[in-house]
Amino acid sequence: MKFPRAASTAGKGIRALGISTEATPTRVRAFSSLGVTSTNTGACSIKATTTTATKLQQARQTCLRSPSCRRTPFTPHSRRTYASSSSSDAPLSKTALYDLHLAHGAKMVPFGGFEMPVQYSGLSVSASHHFTREKASLFDVGHMVQHRFEGPGATAFLQRVTPASLETLPTHQGTLSALLWPGTGGIVDDTIVTRLGPELFYVVTNAACRDKDLAYLKEQLAAWDGPEVRHEVLDKWGLIALQGPLAEELLTQVLEDPAETNLRELYFGQSRFAKVKGGANPVLISRAGYTGEDGFEISISPADTVAVTETLLDTAGPEKLQFAGLGARDSLRLEAGMCLYGHDLDDSTTPVEAALGWIVGKDRRTPASDADKFHGADVVLAQLTPKSKGGSGVIRRRVGLLIKGAPAREGAEIVSADGDKIGVVTSGCPSPTLGKNIAMGYILDGLHKAGTEVQVLVRGRSRKAVVAKMPFVTAKYYKGTAPA
Repeated sequence: MKFPRAASTAGKGIRALGISTEATPTRVRAFSSLGVTSTNTGACSIKATTTTATKLQQARQTCLRSPSCRRTPFTPHSRRTYASSSSSDAPLSKTALYDLHLAHGAKMVPFGGFEMPVQYSGLSVSASHHFTREKASLFDVGHMVQHRFEGPGATAFLQRVTPASLETLPTHQGTLSALLWPGTGGIVDDTIVTRLGPELFYVVTNAACRDKDLAYLKEQLAAWDGPEVRHEVLDKWGLIALQGPLAEELLTQVLEDPAETNLRELYFGQSRFAKVKGGANPVLISRAGYTGEDGFEISISPADTVAVTETLLDTAGPEKLQFAGLGARDSLRLEAGMCLYGHDLDDSTTPVEAALGWIVGKDRRTPASDADKFHGADVVLAQLTPKSKGGSGVIRRRVGLLIKGAPAREGAEIVSADGDKIGVVTSGCPSPTLGKNIAMGYILDGLHKAGTEVQVLVRGRSRKAVVAKMPFVTAKYYKGTAPA
């Protein structure tokens, strides 16, 4: 995969992301109990250590007892708090853009341990949703956890904890995946994994799962017996999502060298380092998002986050670009058929049950040995195999629903014509784009096919519903025609 003059910016970009181009860090302090050394940048160098299966199970049970692993109680959409599933008495954190949100009239709410904007004055959630679909919106996603994994064992380690095919993943290409529990194949968290070099990966995980994910990764790294892996959390780094049909036009306007960073040659899932106006350091631009629209996620150094964001907003102007909050983000992602961890995904759900079987790489489905297996492979691969061919199949599957009458919210029961419970709604809202009530949830296998008529209990009343294909709104990802 070729990028114009990629070599001229790659080194600067890697250094800007806090990634040393030196072979070995110079300062370390030891954590002898885990066999972990921490560099002066916070990276962890994991040596060959062993952890017993009992300790792994104890760590897993500790995480499962944590509130961050549990689905949040259902609250009606009109009163939805957007509270994180990881409740804590600790004070809420703030992203680098907190003051900028307030200056733009944001209503702040707790989410993922942060104070985050749910909407902005003068723009309803529905209006913000439509603005994103028609023009472009800017979302602050700096609460999410950005990681880097580096070293000769990085590929193999990430292939142990996820079912992704990373050995064949090209440089500057990303893929949706999931961290999985050993033994069960349950989803610890969903994640995006991007290869930035032969031994270098950029990974993004959810804010609400931060404590659980970091405990999981610490335990898995301590148990790792392969080549060295260094892990660093990019704390304080900014992350913004520019989404909508005008996204490419608006981002091009702030590039220092639009000819060098030709966004027409950057396809969905790909990334690139580039200099943008307002920032001293290169940013990492990934063509991705959580809305179903074309767009970009931009990782920015702490010193540049506010300036780069202000430059984007000021250059575009309010007629083309507006801030958008959690309210619009939620309805946009649901129309796009995308999962929200803690609601549509949890530790007890496997990728196959979640209709995410496609994230299991083709070359990961026939492991040559136990060493080649990802966590939970025996369970997940059996679920992928039809019962007619000796597989186990699944009991339930994630589906989309179109519902007549009042909208169904999380926790609403899905029932058969006879009144038997056959599933549960995990997310639901009125669709601003379609003018219909949409939802997703889990239903018994065999009843999951599109067109199946069911009923949903909404406030004690039965509402007609039909299983529908997702996404509800056609995705507009820019895939272009990849160069030879």
